[in-house]
Amino acid sequence: MTSMDTRSIVTGEGEGDGTAAPRRARRRYTPEGRRSLLLTVLLWLCVLYFVLPLWWLFVSSTKSNTALFSTFGMWFGGDFSLWDNLQALFTVRGGIFLRWMLNTLVYSVSSALGATLLATMAGYAFAKYDFPGKKVLFSATLGAVMIPLTALALPTYLLFSQAGLTDTPWAIIIPSLVSPFGVYLMRVYAADAIPDGLIEAGRVDGAGEFRIFWQVGLRLLGPGLVTVFLFSLVATWNNYFLPLIMLNSSELYPITVGLAQLQAAASGGGGSQTLFSTVITGSFVSILPLVIAFLFLQRYWQSGLASGGVKG
Repeated sequence: MTSMDTRSIVTGEGEGDGTAAPRRARRRYTPEGRRSLLLTVLLWLCVLYFVLPLWWLFVSSTKSNTALFSTFGMWFGGDFSLWDNLQALFTVRGGIFLRWMLNTLVYSVSSALGATLLATMAGYAFAKYDFPGKKVLFSATLGAVMIPLTALALPTYLLFSQAGLTDTPWAIIIPSLVSPFGVYLMRVYAADAIPDGLIEAGRVDGAGEFRIFWQVGLRLLGPGLVTVFLFSLVATWNNYFLPLIMLNSSELYPITVGLAQLQAAASGGGGSQTLFSTVITGSFVSILPLVIAFLFLQRYWQSGLASGGVKG
């Protein structure tokens, strides 16, 4: 091929009557060319919205009760009293804060594990099996997502009261095992994550349905499992209203209700206002396990959300 032919292919010369205009060169994609000032500002505003409360909580937990009300809230002031606040936190009322943390850990982890397993089994069944009433049951599950938990708190309390389960750990764990959103998420994820041919191959090899689910399905549903686990863990960890109406013994309180008790004592007068810094430090300590869990499992969580959104 001559140089004239090459130039004709690139520029378009010689086509038709020979008067064709040269082709427009394609612009190379650059990330800078797709940036939007408005979107960047909105993104930073969202970052500040989520980060500033955590920053304030950390800064306030380093202040004494006096400095808490006499210094700027977003920066350190006075003596660095974090260690003193931690000592006061873990010794108040005979060290009951540790008991509250342990209760919260037991409630949250056991509820999250159970909710994840049940949601996975239900989502797998909705995605891979045909049975009578499937559409009705799934529609009811979607409808349950829209019901606020506070609306179910009183009926749940009446049921557990008749069963004699109030003021027990089961009053917190059993209601938290139900996760309609987890069922929906696992149904959407399992629909494409597990090929039907793989299930048929397992049946041909003589494997039972439970064995196929346990040894094949669960291994392919890892990101979805972690996503549902994190959602359930955070929901139970932050639950306040259900433990408030279900539990009477202070030794069974989770961290949310326990800190509310300390806050009420701090606002009760009689010189008990020194508990303000203790309550804030307790709030800061209580979020650390959730932060660690998200940092450790965020890659599975992100891939689970992305897969569910694309495959839906």
